Amino acid sequence: MNWGVFEGLLSGVNKYSTAFGRIWLSLVFIFRLLVYVVAAERVWSDDHKDFDCNTRQPGCTNVCYDHYFPVSHIRLWALQLILVTCPSLLVIMHVAYREAKEQRHRAAGKDNRCHVYLNPGKKRGGLWWTYLLSLFFKAGVDVVFLYIFYRFYRNYTLPRLVKCELPPCPNVVDCFISRPTEKTIFTLFMVVTTCVCVVLSLVEAAYLIGKRCRECLLSSGSVSRQ
Repeated sequence: MNWGVFEGLLSGVNKYSTAFGRIWLSLVFIFRLLVYVVAAERVWSDDHKDFDCNTRQPGCTNVCYDHYFPVSHIRLWALQLILVTCPSLLVIMHVAYREAKEQRHRAAGKDNRCHVYLNPGKKRGGLWWTYLLSLFFKAGVDVVFLYIFYRFYRNYTLPRLVKCELPPCPNVVDCFISRPTEKTIFTLFMVVTTCVCVVLSLVEAAYLIGKRCRECLLSSGSVSRQ
């Protein structure tokens, strides 16, 4: 990973975010991305290798593992982190588009006192809608993945022992999961941080809508007084 490019993206997202957005970004970077890279990925590195079943029947262990782990936690978390950070990059791209449009307007030699965007990074017009929709999209992605984890791994916990009788297993066999307690702790940690991120996104959306409504009321009140 090119950490210089990544740092530039983080600074861009942080620059155009509200206070709630900066807290959300810190949670995603510190408590989700770094935990995923530094610790969680290593915890699940041996999940298939150390999934033991008390049988030597060829294929039985693989079939049972696929049944109880249809999708790896690590791959689901990676997909979740990618999808949940994409909307923030779209906001940066929208700001870059507005800045480029403003530069083209100045390069055309038109009146310098007339601006297409007085402040391209200010959340007004289309950028306001882009930012607001990005908040709902991020919250929706996290909620969907919380539901997926709950469906695949009931109560977000991993049992120490699972019983499997799928073919080609000769009978009901006992299978043992590697480090289930440690994996359950990491899973619950990621679930809690995801819930906090969902709450922050919704609070930020409510803040933006409330601020916009307040500005509209103030402007309409000043017009009526005039």
